[in-house]
Amino acid sequence: MVYKASEHKAPLSDLRVIETGQLLAGPFCGQLLADFGAEVIKVESPGIGDPMRQWGREKPHGKSLWWPVVARNKKSITLNLRTEEGQKIVRDLIKDADILIENFRPGTMERWNLGYEVLSKVNPRLIMVRVTGFGQSGPYSSRAGYGSIGEAMGGLRYVVGDPSTQPSRMGISIGDELAAMHACMGAMFAIHARERTGRGQIVDSAIYEAVLNVMESLITEYDVAGYVRERTGPILPNVAPSNVFDTADGKLLLIAANQDTVFRRLAEAMERPDLAEDERYATHSARGAHQVELDDLINQWTKTWTRDDLETLLNKFGVPCGLIYKVEDMMDDEHFRERNTLVKVKHPDFGNITMQNVAPRLSDTPGQVRWVGPELGEHNDYVFKELLGLSDERQVSLRDAGII
Repeated sequence: MVYKASEHKAPLSDLRVIETGQLLAGPFCGQLLADFGAEVIKVESPGIGDPMRQWGREKPHGKSLWWPVVARNKKSITLNLRTEEGQKIVRDLIKDADILIENFRPGTMERWNLGYEVLSKVNPRLIMVRVTGFGQSGPYSSRAGYGSIGEAMGGLRYVVGDPSTQPSRMGISIGDELAAMHACMGAMFAIHARERTGRGQIVDSAIYEAVLNVMESLITEYDVAGYVRERTGPILPNVAPSNVFDTADGKLLLIAANQDTVFRRLAEAMERPDLAEDERYATHSARGAHQVELDDLINQWTKTWTRDDLETLLNKFGVPCGLIYKVEDMMDDEHFRERNTLVKVKHPDFGNITMQNVAPRLSDTPGQVRWVGPELGEHNDYVFKELLGLSDERQVSLRDAGII
């Protein structure tokens, strides 16, 4: 089905966001805010634009298939921030803005006379969201910091992959995206605080800290017990059974039955209720201590079932299980279809294109995908003429000077 915008009032429709960042860490934060109705005005370099316009696996018509997603629901203007006139225009935009997003190396915005000290004088209610590799302070703050570096220093890379290989990376830019999510949360926290104080503030989201924030008890385990998490492939040590198992038709099924009550249900499904009473498997700790042998026992059983029949059986017994989806599986899944997890959106070149829908879901004021990533400078007239009151002649002059 083609997704159509509804008439509801989006939860962030009263917020204006100026996005000056590029690539992913800052722009994904802008995407999240735009998905829930914020007016996100993306500032791009004239004639060049965000490099994301060129990123992605395939480029039909010379255009990225990533850009329509990360820039969806945004407005694009062109502006040279390295010029005094371009900087002045940003400061004019800031007067009526709620949030500014940037993900340049610390000090860049200050060199452009766009640091928080300057902008907060223009608009004391402004919230400045700053996303970087290492944060705005500390001895590493001035270093270049991509998401991959933050993933490594935040502890994620070391624990991802098989123990027989070098540390692996996720198949997505998870470090950038985690930093963007933390930046988005920080922006909302700051908006809430502004309701009480009347003042804006800086949100400092460092990629390595965002990654570290999801590393569970990794630090405390080492501090208290001297335990270092290692790469363990498809399992978590001492959490069993929770693994990928083989089936009779050569396919795979992930089964997660590590909770005591769930393991009893798995034992019933296996027609081996005695396993739940066996002292080696009766408790979470015991199953963890005998993880290898238990997983092997279960795998011998799963190999007697086809994947579809096994999934049906386990669902009947209330045992969590799941297929390991590729994209085509998602496109063909009835649950995805029923919940509109994927939506079709009109694209000027590609017709109706499919992308992931907005998450999370709000019952009364949900977010929505209203349009795909805009053309470079598509909203120049709206911003420069309607919002800032620049005449057509002034715009021509700025364009001729390479400022817009």
